[in-house]
Amino acid sequence: MVSDASVHDSKVLDMLLTEEEENQPLYADSAYTGAKQEQAIIDHKMSNQVCGKGYRNHPLTTEQQANNRIKSKTRARVEHVFGFMEQSMRGLYIWSVGLPRATGILGLINLTYNIFRYEQLIRRTA
Repeated sequence: MVSDASVHDSKVLDMLLTEEEENQPLYADSAYTGAKQEQAIIDHKMSNQVCGKGYRNHPLTTEQQANNRIKSKTRARVEHVFGFMEQSMRGLYIWSVGLPRATGILGLINLTYNIFRYEQLIRRTA
C-alpha cells in the first residue's frame, strides 16, 4: 500500500493493516495511539501492543512504563533492521521498474542484512 509522503503512517493505519491471522500482535510506538487507531486494530482483529502515551498532567504510571519497555523490546528488534538498511545500505529507495524487480531487490537487501547479522552473532559467540 502506498500513501501520500506527507501523511504519517499512523493517520492511515486502517489502510496499512491486513488480516493475516486473528490475534496477530501489532507493535508500534505511541504515535499510533488514539480512538481511530484503536478501532482499526479492533476491526482487523489484532492484539494491541502499541506503547502507551503520557499526556500533560497525566504521565504514564509505573505499570504503563513497564509495559512499554516490554513492548519496545520486540519493536526495537524490527527497528534495528530498518536502521541498518538506512545507515549501512544507503537507504531504502528502490530504483527499478516493475514490482517483480523491486521484490527481487528487496529479497537481496534482506539477504544482505541476514548475512551481516549472522556474522555479528558468530563474532559475539567466538
